[in-house]
Amino acid sequence: MYAFELPIMRVTSGIVLLVVSGFALPISMDGAEARHAEFSAEVRPALERFCFDCHDSGSKKADVDLEQFDSEAAFWRNPKLWERVEVQLRERVMPPPKKKQPGDDERARLTEWIHSALEHPDVELVPHDPGPPSLHRLSRVEYNNTVRDLLGVDTHPADAFPPDGGGGGGFDNNASTLFVPPILLEKFWDASAKIVAAAKPELLHKAQAGSSGYRAELADLARRAFRRPVETAEVDRLASVYDSATARGETPGDAFALATRAVLISPHFLFRIETERGDGAEPYAITDFELASRLSYFLWSSMPDEELFARAAEGRLREPGMLEKQVARMLADPKAHALAENFASQWLRTKELYTSVAPAPDKFPQYTAELRDAFYAEPLEFFGALLRNNLPVSDLLDCDYTYANEILSHFYGISDVKGPAMRRVALPDHARGGILGMGGVLALTSYPRRTSPVLRGKWVMEEILGTPPAPPPPMVNTQKLGGEKPQDGLTFRQRMERHREDPKCAGCHARMDPLGFGLENFDAIGAWRTEVGGASVDSAGKLVTGEPFSGPAELKRLLMERKEAFLRNLTEKMLSYALGRGIEPADWWPVQQIAKAVAADGYRSQRLALEIARSYPFQYRKSSSNTKIALTTP
Repeated sequence: MYAFELPIMRVTSGIVLLVVSGFALPISMDGAEARHAEFSAEVRPALERFCFDCHDSGSKKADVDLEQFDSEAAFWRNPKLWERVEVQLRERVMPPPKKKQPGDDERARLTEWIHSALEHPDVELVPHDPGPPSLHRLSRVEYNNTVRDLLGVDTHPADAFPPDGGGGGGFDNNASTLFVPPILLEKFWDASAKIVAAAKPELLHKAQAGSSGYRAELADLARRAFRRPVETAEVDRLASVYDSATARGETPGDAFALATRAVLISPHFLFRIETERGDGAEPYAITDFELASRLSYFLWSSMPDEELFARAAEGRLREPGMLEKQVARMLADPKAHALAENFASQWLRTKELYTSVAPAPDKFPQYTAELRDAFYAEPLEFFGALLRNNLPVSDLLDCDYTYANEILSHFYGISDVKGPAMRRVALPDHARGGILGMGGVLALTSYPRRTSPVLRGKWVMEEILGTPPAPPPPMVNTQKLGGEKPQDGLTFRQRMERHREDPKCAGCHARMDPLGFGLENFDAIGAWRTEVGGASVDSAGKLVTGEPFSGPAELKRLLMERKEAFLRNLTEKMLSYALGRGIEPADWWPVQQIAKAVAADGYRSQRLALEIARSYPFQYRKSSSNTKIALTTP
């Protein structure tokens, strides 16, 4: 019935085939058994010798407790953590300097064991869990878009609501942070009045004369607003609102408007409610109507359209090829700009351009409100076109084009672009192409008066590679390094390198700083420069794995060699956004399978959206008594 397979095992001639989403990963049964034995004989003892001083259940430095993993089965409670452990072992970040170090052979064996386990997991040990259930209130953006598509009202009534909470990877659609404070209940009621006033001409048309005409219109309105078929009793309650109003002498139009307000304050409209089944122990597939809503709020931040409703009513959304068709259709719709606007701006953090980025006016007078707006628009237009044209997501790392208008093109030194409209613009080389060369990203990773290799390197590690550094030691002030001009005979870079000699700082800064230095040809607002502080820009660096580079083009070339890590991180971010919750340890396996499918399809961006829609956590849920509320339509 469904267009995907759950993970299963097939045993053929002593080989286990892990089959999911079209991939078969062979694991020798003898090899799996050997790996189990090796964990107890070598891996666990090595952790005890080299890691438990800082990362046992008592110390938990950086909130990491490795002592809890006393078997390979326990290993799978948090595979994402083990990805970080592998990277830090391979890059010799851990154990830190002055701590007891494993020999090269022992480090290699430990790293290889973790890598092998993650690449070829034992399917019997990998958890399959759709994640915690939640009751998802419409966010402000979702509310505005939904009333627009439901009633044609595009006045953004939810802008008057209290701000939505942030969470779930930094996204404001995280269900666990979308609270309902008392003031918001009042705002819902006030908004309903403003919405029906704006929609009055349409409502007057719907308020048909006759004994059953208005009931049919109310039933259709409720079906679309609640995003599912409605029951007769629900229509009866809405009709009673209409009938009571007309009995008091209200006109049919005013009576229908009042019944519409009842729809708009119903929890079935305000929340994306999904069916509760069972006791929460066993996951189950969501209904086709629920899948249609998940899909539409993922790609459009709004309710399903009639095409999705029709396929859901027919029970066809999981037919072979149907999700592919719907995802392609929806991404071609102008409403898909919501995915770029709401996902990309929060993933890349470019919303901060309007809240916390403030370059010094005396040093950067060219940073105007118009340039800031173009900085904000560039990655959104880029990401939207990437999805619309099904281009590879690796273009986000490196490419020879961007999206710019006249003011941004002039800032980048590109001529012959006129007018305020953003359009695709060819770049003369690979120094700027991709998100690392975008002015908005470069400005938000700088200080008001100078660049910050630390902030830029940290941003690359977090948002590109998905390997965030540990928090800095208390009382660290990176701005004490001063400005970009030489001080005490030392350039800014030399002062940075001296600062890195502190053993407490060396581990993280050895990874972060070279990434940031590779972007030093861009000043604090992203303008290209060849000199800094009276000396030539030094944008050379060396990754902790030994590869040297000089300048942003060569840095991006090395990042392209790590595009699989970038893809996994992007997948994790977008899956979190699509689910409206933070990533859980059990999501590690779906993330791997999604990323492999995308890589096999040439990193195509629409494949990423499709595989998320096909994934187990997107199509399944489990019940919880904690999410049950009284749901009675007014």
